[in-house]
Order: sequence, then C-alpha cells, then structure tokens
Amino acid sequence: MSHDDKLTNTNPVIADYIFKPNKDFPNSKLPLLIYKQVFLLGKQKNKAARSLQKIFHKNNWKNSWSNGIYSLHHYHSNTHECMGIACGKAWVIFGGPGGRKLVLAKGDVVIIPAGLAHKCSKTSNNFFCVGAYPGGSEYDINLGTKAELEKVKPKLQKLSKPSLDPVFGKEGFLKSFWK
Repeated sequence: MSHDDKLTNTNPVIADYIFKPNKDFPNSKLPLLIYKQVFLLGKQKNKAARSLQKIFHKNNWKNSWSNGIYSLHHYHSNTHECMGIACGKAWVIFGGPGGRKLVLAKGDVVIIPAGLAHKCSKTSNNFFCVGAYPGGSEYDINLGTKAELEKVKPKLQKLSKPSLDPVFGKEGFLKSFWK
C-alpha cells in the first residue's frame, strides 16, 4: 500500500445481512458482509485500486478486476466474491428483484457469498471498485432463470468457505460470521 492508502480500522463496523431465496435467485444462508470504512484510501483511484488488490492478493483472494458493478441482477454459483470500493459510491441491490438496496462507499469492502444476487442501480460519477475471488477462482455469471437454478444448486451445496478473510487473513471476521 502507498503511504496515503492504509488499513484504517482493525475493528471495523461490520454490517451483515441474510437473504432468503427470491424466485429463481438462490441467494445464500451465509450472510453478506460489509466492512464499513475499513480502508483509508488516498484520492488517486488507480493507486487506491492497486492497494486493495495487493491486500486481497496477500490473503489469497485473486483473479482481481477493477471497474464497476454490473447493472443487472446476477450471481456467481461457483465462487464467493469480495469488492473493495476504491472511489465514490454505489447503490447496490442485493437479493434479486425487490431486494435490499445498500450503499457502498470509498473504503468499504463487501463480501458476497456464492448464490447471492447483486445489481448496481446507481453510482456516483467517480465510482470505481476492485473485485477478487478466493483462491483466484474463475467466476460464472447467472441471471436468475429456472433452468440455471436447477443446474447450480449442486455447485452451491459443494462450495467450501474461504480459508482466509480478504482483508484480515487468518485473523479475519469471515470465519466467525460464516460458521
């Protein structure tokens, strides 16, 4: 991390939410986690994004990307996902159509369990985030159809929990929330 980007809070406010199945979106028994303002990031979005990628990579959350969040309801059936907000704000609907709209802001990290639908509904002009997957998993994209749901149920049941928290590694909160 650069001198103006740092882990700011080793004991962050953690918001957790459970989403029940919603039509053909399986969602998850594991909670969505949002570590609020866990990073104090500088003003340069690319440096902030690289800092987030380094932390995620160090904790074995790899295959990272940086950009925005899809503006359609979707979920991943073969991997969990984390996103760090490098710049700006996004209003994201979790749980599928009619789900819960939550605000993600610069410095937040969200950990999305496999199967949980998410869709970006709005962003600030400067929004930029980084995503990564445990072990560098490749991710699939599912859009909530009945045919998909039948195919992905076995995958979701077999999927293991990550061994490391994407921000705090072995000492992280993920294990206590995802028992």
